[in-house]
Amino acid sequence: MTTSKMNRFSTAFLLFLTAGLTTYLSAQTTSPLSLNASYIGDWVVNMRGGIKTGSTYLGLANLKIGFDTEKARLWKGGSFFVNAGNTHGGEPSANLVGDFQGVTNIEAGNLTFMYELWYKQQIDKITVTAGLQDLNVDFASTSYGASFNNSSFGIQSSIASNIPSPIFPLTALGVSLQWNISPALSWEVALFDGTPDEYESNPYNVHWKLSKNDGYLAISEWQLSASLLRNLEGKYKFGVYTHRKCDSAQTTLHNYGLYAIADQQIVKTEKGGVGLFSQLGWSPNKNSNNYYCSLGVNWQAPFASRENDMCGIAFAYAGIHNNNGVGGELSIEALYKAQLTKNIYLKPDIQYVVNPAGTDAKLPNALVGMVRVGLEF
Repeated sequence: MTTSKMNRFSTAFLLFLTAGLTTYLSAQTTSPLSLNASYIGDWVVNMRGGIKTGSTYLGLANLKIGFDTEKARLWKGGSFFVNAGNTHGGEPSANLVGDFQGVTNIEAGNLTFMYELWYKQQIDKITVTAGLQDLNVDFASTSYGASFNNSSFGIQSSIASNIPSPIFPLTALGVSLQWNISPALSWEVALFDGTPDEYESNPYNVHWKLSKNDGYLAISEWQLSASLLRNLEGKYKFGVYTHRKCDSAQTTLHNYGLYAIADQQIVKTEKGGVGLFSQLGWSPNKNSNNYYCSLGVNWQAPFASRENDMCGIAFAYAGIHNNNGVGGELSIEALYKAQLTKNIYLKPDIQYVVNPAGTDAKLPNALVGMVRVGLEF
């Protein structure tokens, strides 16, 4: 049996096993353990432009285990969480499209890794989390934008490309604190290892080394849950971050930036509604991608008989300079997510990339088609 066939067999077996265990545990309402598994598969076709036309397949498997200390009758407010992942298959942005922002947010090559490993403690209005964390889970995220496949709608490129960010697929050790000041206002702050270890030096992301030369990444974010429109939902975020580390010559390097995010419902229906989102990011001109902006619309339950479906269209622009005159990149994405069953969804997706800027060469505009299949147990 070839390695690729073994990987597919192992993934299928893992999902089958986890589905059974999840069904069992879900029936045990007082069980302190929770077990979840998911698989995402993308078939991507570059139909025109970019580096070259062609197609490829890539996948992401995750296994998540949680432990609730209160349900285990130990102490209140505590929880442990483990999330292991595996990515495999092609790399469409690197080998076909040549774009800067990333047409699919699961592209990472062939890796097996510890993604998250943390302990969280809630005390009244304050929650503290320590361990291996993904910055983008609690910071710089938009709920409406998370439905799209392009990486920039997850975490904006002005953050991901300018600092060694602890994000998918390789995260870093950190401590974060969330203070729920009121039902409408909260404040979050976190401190991360400033230089997440590369996969080559830290296989599987289970051997971590902290050094003063790694520096630190500090980030702070305010969140306001309030709507500009009456009787509708909205959330607004403003964040600032600073990063310091030492290079090989022991020179201290400093970088920083700020961002703003808005999620605003504009239409509410019986089973869903329409929401707008926007992301803005800025960093100093010494960064090649020193600003970013996006705008998108998300329509939940576009048909009365399909309340779990959604569709949307979004635009993301990465302002880029000092890249041999290639210039900035605009990505336009349109998708439809069909929830086939409780555990399976299908997401056809099309993207048009104006001026793909992921290489030093001037590339023709790219037209990319994609079909995503998701399984969640």
